[in-house]
Amino acid sequence: MEGKTFQDYTNKLKSDLKTAVMGSWAVWVPAHTINFAFIPPSQRLLYINSIQIGYNVFLSFLGNKKVEEEPKKE
Repeated sequence: MEGKTFQDYTNKLKSDLKTAVMGSWAVWVPAHTINFAFIPPSQRLLYINSIQIGYNVFLSFLGNKKVEEEPKKE
């Protein structure tokens, strides 16, 4: 668990979950629409796997982004 606390993981989820979900919708809804409307059945797996590579890069950058520390209130 990378030596992180539960609070670190909670902060990471709060920071990145919205971006990940919105990114997923922005990528996969159009990708599957195009896939089933225009891509021949024999090429659909190749098309989706190609999109998946780019999406995994996005998730990797998002997952490795540092979470900004909130200033402590006194």
